[in-house]
Amino acid sequence: MAQADRPTGTNSGPHQPGTAPATRRSRLLHLGAPPVAATALTATVALCMTLVAFGNITDFGTNQQFVRHVLSMDTTFEDPDLMWRAVESPALQNAAYVAIIAWEALAALVLLAATWLWITGLRRGAYERARAASTVGLVMVLLLFGMGFLAIGGEWFAMWQSSDWNGLDAATRNVALAAFTLLVVHLPGVRRTGAEST
Repeated sequence: MAQADRPTGTNSGPHQPGTAPATRRSRLLHLGAPPVAATALTATVALCMTLVAFGNITDFGTNQQFVRHVLSMDTTFEDPDLMWRAVESPALQNAAYVAIIAWEALAALVLLAATWLWITGLRRGAYERARAASTVGLVMVLLLFGMGFLAIGGEWFAMWQSSDWNGLDAATRNVALAAFTLLVVHLPGVRRTGAEST
């Protein structure tokens, strides 16, 4: 007696046991992949920079006083050998503060764009544009907090001498976060080449 024909193919027949757990395991492993970590870290720095810029814009006066005291060096040891560096012009102090806010806002926008490029790139396995945008934004953060606050503010204007207006700890945290994120963004596991849309 001939047996009835049964449909063949991957979509026929009952669901094979173990397929769903395997798919879940694959998704969990994907969440631990370097590109996902790069996406999460870039988004974290983007959020931090957005909130910093937003805070300085909406609460302009608080950090304006910080910049004025740092540039005027009026809470340092006031060593005569260093005080010639002080900037006491309110116009120059305000110009420096506005430039800092503009730089923060621009870095935030670049990093937000980079985050979006990471998210869309995860679907296609294409990370070149996301990595490039992240690099630009993260270097901007490093320049602001590393060169601007640690080097110029901390050393040139002797901010380390001030107990009242000292932003070195906060600057160090931002430098550490941006530098770590930059390292993750450039890990070999993130250098997967995919088709970039034109």
